[in-house]
Amino acid sequence: MVNMSIFAKKSLGQNFLKNEGVLQKIAEAGEMSSNDIVLEVGPGEGALTEKLLEKAGKVIAVEKDHRLISILEEKFKKEILEGKFKLFEGDILEDDTEKWGIKNGEFKIIANIPYYITGLFFRKFLSGPINPTKIVVLVQKEIADRIIARDGKESLLSISVKAYGTPSLVMKVSKGSFVPAPKVDSAVLLIDNISKNFFKNFNEDKFFEILKTGFAHKRKILMGNLKEYNVSEVFSELGFSEKIRAEDLRLEDWGEIVENI
Repeated sequence: MVNMSIFAKKSLGQNFLKNEGVLQKIAEAGEMSSNDIVLEVGPGEGALTEKLLEKAGKVIAVEKDHRLISILEEKFKKEILEGKFKLFEGDILEDDTEKWGIKNGEFKIIANIPYYITGLFFRKFLSGPINPTKIVVLVQKEIADRIIARDGKESLLSISVKAYGTPSLVMKVSKGSFVPAPKVDSAVLLIDNISKNFFKNFNEDKFFEILKTGFAHKRKILMGNLKEYNVSEVFSELGFSEKIRAEDLRLEDWGEIVENI
């Protein structure tokens, strides 16, 4: 239950998830076992934390709101003493991951994050040096739709995420599932099979340099956006139309372009 004495701080983007069914679905999407270490971002009052602790071997939570630390410490006193739950007061974006004791490829992230940090959050845990194997996160439904390219049109965001893992929509979540209710509907997004294997044949930074250039003017044809790279011969070799736009290319197509430039 949400402790009504703790009001949600707008400055922290807090919307406490109260729907038990959604909490259960998020936990299930994480496919946890007793061997798993889970990093939870912004545990709030611990509604999702409870579900995570039922299945995971260890839960590490990072909470920015000082008011919630004592509540969490009291609620999970037993699990803290057992070493099953570690709580840190800090900023998930600013703090060094070494502080939390997590290692690359040896943990999962399952969280209800503040929506305003979504982009920076993905950047830190996908392109950064310490990556989870799986991310299950609540995001705005519009963002989830863009990432999975529901309309069949790719974006800078969708390609950027797919370069590191496989995104899928777990479920839609209505505004009424939160206290206070946000202005938009949400969705549970799963990013599975996270790795940097996609970049084994070319430089990661170079890939994103070309990708961003390609999406710089969405309405223009891609060859025009990439004119500084002289791609006409590359497009011809790969069988791409000269009139193709950035949104029409799949991740693999972008990889072939970068590899051949």
